[in-house]
Amino acid sequence: MAFDRRFLDELAARNDIVDVVGSYVSFKQQGNKFWACCPFHSEKTPSFLVTPDNQMYYCFGCKKGGGVINFIMEIENLSYPDAVRFLAKRANLEVPEDNRDDSSSRVRSRLLALNRDAARFYYERLHSSEGEAVAEYLRSRKITQKNATNFGLGAASGEWDSLLTAMTQKGYSRGELAASGLIINSKNGGAYDKFRNRLIFPIVDVRGDVLGFGGRIISKDDPGAKYMNTPETPVYSKRRVLYGLNLAKKSKREGILLVEGNIDVVMLHQAGFDNACASMGTALTQEQLHLLSRYTKELILCYDNDDAGKAATQKALSLLNNTDFKVRVLELPRRLVDGQYVKQDADDFIKFNGADAFENLLSGSESGMDFRMSQLAGRFDLADDRGRVEFASAAAELLAQVPNAVEREVYAVRAAETAKISPEAMKQEIARAFAQRRRKDRREQEKRDLRPAAAAQPKERSMRYDNMRSALAEEGLLRLLALDESLFGDEMPLGAEEFSSPVLARFFEELWQQRGSPEGIRLSALDGVFTSEEMGHLTGILQKPESTGHEARKKALADYLHIIREEAERRTSTEDPLDAAMKKIHKKRDMEDGKK
Repeated sequence: MAFDRRFLDELAARNDIVDVVGSYVSFKQQGNKFWACCPFHSEKTPSFLVTPDNQMYYCFGCKKGGGVINFIMEIENLSYPDAVRFLAKRANLEVPEDNRDDSSSRVRSRLLALNRDAARFYYERLHSSEGEAVAEYLRSRKITQKNATNFGLGAASGEWDSLLTAMTQKGYSRGELAASGLIINSKNGGAYDKFRNRLIFPIVDVRGDVLGFGGRIISKDDPGAKYMNTPETPVYSKRRVLYGLNLAKKSKREGILLVEGNIDVVMLHQAGFDNACASMGTALTQEQLHLLSRYTKELILCYDNDDAGKAATQKALSLLNNTDFKVRVLELPRRLVDGQYVKQDADDFIKFNGADAFENLLSGSESGMDFRMSQLAGRFDLADDRGRVEFASAAAELLAQVPNAVEREVYAVRAAETAKISPEAMKQEIARAFAQRRRKDRREQEKRDLRPAAAAQPKERSMRYDNMRSALAEEGLLRLLALDESLFGDEMPLGAEEFSSPVLARFFEELWQQRGSPEGIRLSALDGVFTSEEMGHLTGILQKPESTGHEARKKALADYLHIIREEAERRTSTEDPLDAAMKKIHKKRDMEDGKK
């Protein structure tokens, strides 16, 4: 959707990028620059820069960048029009809509409305005769009506097309129902409801929108999958949402409690642990961590006590290793059933032991490193000398990844006690592993430094340069135009066909159109014109150093133009390359003869 330029200027003026980004990250100001740990990838050393002068952001680590609208598109997973509306609402601005078609925004709006109506349908079914089997299941699980209402739980009955019929009567098309993942098209041209005979969990984001659904079977005799979730849709991505976070973010408890299943979340909230949420059929992701970082700096991992749960915990801890989160692990004990110990989840533990027992477990939960060390120790026979040596070596490799020297020191002593060796020997082993790790990192960096052409290539394959010499000159041309437009004459110095890179040609044309305007060149005005990946690339180009001083920049401009024209001429030349090379040699000789 195209928005009026004056409106977008007003929108940008009322949404200063430092204020907007500052509501998601903690800044450290250095002069007129604001640094933070990137909200788009894990890091402990800030590489995320916001510059108020040009109202842009850029991460030197993951290469994301752009203006305030692009930032909201990335952080909130919104389309360009929806990001504009998001910022307009923040600034109390009325959005001037136009009559042009905006299919992606319209589709998103329709699917969110459909999901809301479907959630209402399932909720009403739960409180009708058609939902009695699901209601009985809730009673058997001791889920109260108040808690079921709090989560908006619903019922899908056994009919093949009850939701399909109800939603089409409301005006939704079969195409929209299929796009939302609520129905499945059959091979014979028909369609049927995806969720049948299931307890329904609406998946609600932190803004209150229903993005999708989870469904659980209510009978052990049901041959279907125990859990079923909405597939990826234009409004739902399981990597970007956490079930129950819309409620957990309001909790007065410290930290966020991460569990595996929807039922665990519902039962924990009912037992008073209203800071619980769960990932949707996936391991903890980077996008979920970014979401969590807005509401807490402390996480408690409480996954099932089986091999899969332990593996999920280890994976989450590895992901959290280079973040600022304080992490604890609550390891649930196994339960004795008929002479055998079986795994139990949070719901099981509270059911058999009560909320107070869970509170005691929570209070005694261990740090993430304690958990990893104990799991590591369990892999070796510590009664055997060889086992202790192997444990010490593995522990050193693990602790060498810890950036904090004090934390390494503390766990070195504990590892030494476990291995029954001296702390000094353990520290030497860690120092060896740490030095080895640094050498490996240095070698990898040296390899990257020896491949400058590869390093200069855009991250996205669709933007890769075919002619590196020309493309680097084209990048320089962009920097000079953004830095000092007075260097250029009244006419555009190059045509788009002379650029070797189509995306750089488009950048130059867009910036040239802004040239001479009262506001000057505004990079933030390009949000929506280019994709997020393209904006990140442009912002990265403008972070590179350029000549200083008017005269030096004039010379740089002349050099860049010469290179671009020369390379363009080579691309369009039909002359045989050997003939062209021989002509160059003869020309050089003639010039040398002329000097004699």
